[in-house]
Amino acid sequence: MEPRDRAADDRGGRRWRVALDCRPLSAAANPGETQMQDFSFPAPPASPDTESLRAEVREFLGTELASRPASERIKSWSGFDADFSRKLGERGWIGMTWPKAYGGHERSALERYVVLEELLAAGAPVAAHWIADRQSGPLILKVGTEEQKRAFLPRIAAGECFFCIGMSEPDSGSDLAAVRTRAVPIEGGWRVNGTKLWTTYAHHAHCMILYCRTGAAEDRHGGTSQFLVDLTLPGITIRPIADLSGERHFNEVVFEDVVLPASALIGPEGNGWNQVMSELAYERSGPERFLSTFVLLVELIRALGASPSDQAADAVGRLGAQLVVLRRLSRSVAGMLQKGENPALQAAVVKDMGAIVEQEIPEIARQLVATEPALRSPDALSAVLGYAILNAPAFSLRGGTREILRGIIARGLGLR
Repeated sequence: MEPRDRAADDRGGRRWRVALDCRPLSAAANPGETQMQDFSFPAPPASPDTESLRAEVREFLGTELASRPASERIKSWSGFDADFSRKLGERGWIGMTWPKAYGGHERSALERYVVLEELLAAGAPVAAHWIADRQSGPLILKVGTEEQKRAFLPRIAAGECFFCIGMSEPDSGSDLAAVRTRAVPIEGGWRVNGTKLWTTYAHHAHCMILYCRTGAAEDRHGGTSQFLVDLTLPGITIRPIADLSGERHFNEVVFEDVVLPASALIGPEGNGWNQVMSELAYERSGPERFLSTFVLLVELIRALGASPSDQAADAVGRLGAQLVVLRRLSRSVAGMLQKGENPALQAAVVKDMGAIVEQEIPEIARQLVATEPALRSPDALSAVLGYAILNAPAFSLRGGTREILRGIIARGLGLR
């Protein structure tokens, strides 16, 4: 397939081309033409063994989720079930790409992708291990000490060690460079004070990857570091935050003179910003960024029946086409990650576009069926529609707000 390119002029007269398929673009062929910035989603590497793996995962989920109602499956990667995570660990479906020396299974990023999309499409409760598998483990593998790798990675891969993310703070929103939580060096370690917000499942997590300031406040990027924090340490208070649907997976985590050992520092001191940016490529590009309301789409199609109206067929067809495109882009990012690249820009595109589609699905469902949304309704469509409507506003906030993401994309393309 040939790529579709879109060219546009900015105010400086330069030309930019974006490749939405298959291959990167080269520099301008005409020597007199200003060179264009490359931006592409390469074709994912071939992975012929994935279909047998897909069948294995589907068979497992058919048994494990047989009695799980749609009202629970709609929670997807927000559904917490420690026992289910341990079962996935026993099957080798956590830490799939990691070295065997650290409890991993040395499988490809595309094989891991197959497992993820099958879990999410089925509405499996994966929240317990999700963050540790998606980004905390890869961060430890990339910049952690040998001691840190051996202490955490095998337990994560077994589905026995859960992590949360300590990035966002009160009053800073998506501006991670504005963090005020501070770690001050003391004899033998660090003392931490500050507050983290919107910390998903901190009340069930064993550890946090804490992003905080270790240098001068004026050094917005270079003055930050990351730490591995045992959440049972004295001085840590975890307070639940209820969302619109009544769920309590968000938390406020307060640090009051919390003492961390020197071994808690992960990566070089002052390298926190670079590490977080790399980490966000994992967080923003996976299938969770466009499958959060997939269970609702399934229930909608079931409710429409075998002979939907032309309007319904057109709407569902358009949503299906959008999901196919997003899947293609997301798998491309998985391929780039497998090569050791840092596709932060591409990941931001996937996250932004995915949030749009995820938010469209409940709105389109409301237009196509005369079903009242109700969280606790015995009717499957009504229940999942109710949950999706209440949670949809957060889709363009979590993992970076839409405005922040579009700023990243514009900057990456040289437009600002």
